[in-house]
Formats: sequence, structure tokens, C-alpha cells
Amino acid sequence: MLPKVVRREGWRKVDQIGGPLLVATLMVYCLYHAFQGDRGLIAWWNLRFEIEKANLELSSVTAEKKTLEHRVALLRPGSLDRDMLEERARQMLGSVAPDDVVVPLGAYPEP
Repeated sequence: MLPKVVRREGWRKVDQIGGPLLVATLMVYCLYHAFQGDRGLIAWWNLRFEIEKANLELSSVTAEKKTLEHRVALLRPGSLDRDMLEERARQMLGSVAPDDVVVPLGAYPEP
């Protein structure tokens, strides 16, 4: 059996090391979860990237929508554009005039 003096010194050392070790462990745990997980910094950075990508796609789709709305407006009975009507008729019938130049859209890469 160890003397009481030796046992007290052993517990004193545990008390001196245990407190800071517990605090350090809690800090590491909190820092780990601040970076990882569903609400961590890495997830936040990924969400920001996805939002930027979605905003770019939105602006692209919005521009395409405006173009289509303009083309539809040219085909309305109140403001019928003859060129647009002729273009649509030729496209639907698949006919081409002898002096027409046909440039396929898929032949050249889009800018």
C-alpha cells in the first residue's frame, strides 16, 4: 500500500493536467465542428459557390426568356412582322428559297 503523501501528489498532478487537457479537448472538438458538418465553414463555402453558379444560370435563362418573349411579340396579330412570319413558315415547312444562305446553328461553337 502506498503512503498517503504519494497518493495525494498523484491526484494533484491529475488535477493540474486534467483541467487544461479537458479544455483543450473541448476546443479541438468545437473547432473541428466549426469546419466540418452541415453548418461548417466548408459547407458554407460550397453553398456560396452553388449560389454563384445558380445566379449565372438565372441570368442566362432570363436573357433567353427575353429573346423568346420578343420573338413571340413579333408574331402577335396586332404587331405581325412579315419577316418573322416568313421565317417561321419556312422553318415549319422546311423550304428554302434558291437565293437563301443556310447556316446551321450547330456547325459553329457558341461564343
